[in-house]
Amino acid sequence: MHESVLLTESIKYLKLNKSSIIVDCTLGYGGHSSNILKQIPNGFLYAFDQDKEAIKYADNRLKQINNNYEIINTNFVNLKEEITKRIDKVDGILFDLGVSSPQLDEAERGFSFHKEAKLDMRMDQNQTLSAYDVVNTYDINKLTKIIQTYGEEKYAKSISSGIIKARNIKPIETTIELTEIIKQNVPEKYRNKSHPARKTFQAIRIEVNDELNVFKKALESALEIIKPGGVICVITFHSLEDKICKQIFKKVSELPKELQNLPVIPKQYEPKYKIIANIKPSNNEIKNNKRARSARLRVLERIR
Repeated sequence: MHESVLLTESIKYLKLNKSSIIVDCTLGYGGHSSNILKQIPNGFLYAFDQDKEAIKYADNRLKQINNNYEIINTNFVNLKEEITKRIDKVDGILFDLGVSSPQLDEAERGFSFHKEAKLDMRMDQNQTLSAYDVVNTYDINKLTKIIQTYGEEKYAKSISSGIIKARNIKPIETTIELTEIIKQNVPEKYRNKSHPARKTFQAIRIEVNDELNVFKKALESALEIIKPGGVICVITFHSLEDKICKQIFKKVSELPKELQNLPVIPKQYEPKYKIIANIKPSNNEIKNNKRARSARLRVLERIR
């Protein structure tokens, strides 16, 4: 079953009390949400997810704790719109941006380069764009750019060329077909270092689900709906997400450049937010859960 990464730390920094109103932007299979719900018997939890299977599982799990929650079946890009319909401001917001293990482990979802499945990778199974479309219809420049930017893959050009060559013979239908094409288009010593398909699969998944734009918009919304004294916790799993989080947190917690040298800062110009923490998992957690190795938790508090 899916193990939530940095669970103890994120729960600690949310500063939960019995009446906290919390938003879990990434419900998944309910790892963080179930721990939050236990600590807010008089509070309320709003949890977002667009994956029907995850929602069904998590709902059963949360029901056994109490009924002080609502699952909102939509992408967290709609965070502000959905929350402000229900309540004005909240005490804590959590983002855990990892793909949940069951999604990776269910072969038919097409996220895994280890398992034979149709190329899919859609978090929201009602959307039209899938990994199949990206792999079979994007031109070489677009494909290279995605694999380079979202996968940080140094052999993006040769992988893209290999994909184009293969799909000119016949469409690329499955995850294993794609994995084999990637393997054939990277040097042998690169194949032996770590799995050569990991970065390309990550890139295609980010493209299919528009993950970076969605996250940026949602994080900016989170800043608006958090109460003074409230906390935003973000767990990222690769440098692109982490960079977005770091930049947004830095921007809102610093004085504007032109005011930095003033002897007295007028109250209305003081930052409204303060960076509280930037944490990596312990060696022990990484040993017990390989997926934790690239994780990082950043925490921001609204101070006024």
